[in-house]
Amino acid sequence: MGDGLWDLFPDGPRFGGAAANYACHASILGAEVYMVSGVGEDERGKNLLKVYDKHGVNTQLVRILKDFPTGVVTVDLTESGSPTFTIGEDSAWDHWQWDGELEEIVGTADALYFGTLGQRGQSAKNAIRKALALAKGKDIPRILDVNLRPPFYDHLLIRESIALCSVLKLSDEELHEVAQACELSPVSPYGFILQEIRNNYKLDLVVMTRGAEGAVLVSEQDVIYQSAFPSDVVDTVGAGDSFTASMTVGLLDRRDYAQILADACKVSGRVCSQAGAVPE
Repeated sequence: MGDGLWDLFPDGPRFGGAAANYACHASILGAEVYMVSGVGEDERGKNLLKVYDKHGVNTQLVRILKDFPTGVVTVDLTESGSPTFTIGEDSAWDHWQWDGELEEIVGTADALYFGTLGQRGQSAKNAIRKALALAKGKDIPRILDVNLRPPFYDHLLIRESIALCSVLKLSDEELHEVAQACELSPVSPYGFILQEIRNNYKLDLVVMTRGAEGAVLVSEQDVIYQSAFPSDVVDTVGAGDSFTASMTVGLLDRRDYAQILADACKVSGRVCSQAGAVPE
């Protein structure tokens, strides 16, 4: 549930949005995926739906909204390939709404995915919160992928989102802000911070990606570390989304945590070795 849009790179547009990237990668990895979002009644919207279809993502719950444009993000890359984003406002993915069809499908889902950015619009935020409340009542896993994009978040949003999830995924670049939002000292060792978040919010798992250093997973029983796999980095756009998709599929397949972490690091490494968030 969340953002589906076009990333406008210097060399042209590419399919993007954290939720959209996640949906496509989860489908590529074998999941049956419903994308929940909005597109405009425009050419970009038609092309976005074609990409979902190409990757096997069900678009039954993607609403076509004539009063709002399909979302875009201007992307600039640093010399190291890291992206900076300028996110277009008041887009179709901000304005999809809760309805009976969505309620029916959410109630039979194996897992729900959401992010912080996808709650930027009040309509989408309300719908996501309703879906999460329904899922929590049915003990359906709720995967939160923190994606902090200024100015579209505050500490209250971070705390509320963590309280609504059962599995939290964040990056080491986001840890400082998340720690502050959760009223923890950001200078504490990261392992302590992750354990405290898991304990304080009664989460099943907290998983943090660490860029070239790999990833760490904190459960009730253990803390597992996984080194990154070698990759010739072209750009890192979508790497975190692919990681979260692989992690979700691994959890639903009931793989052990060490295998889940290794598989997710392999998938995200492959994404870093190509241009764009989803393979053509």
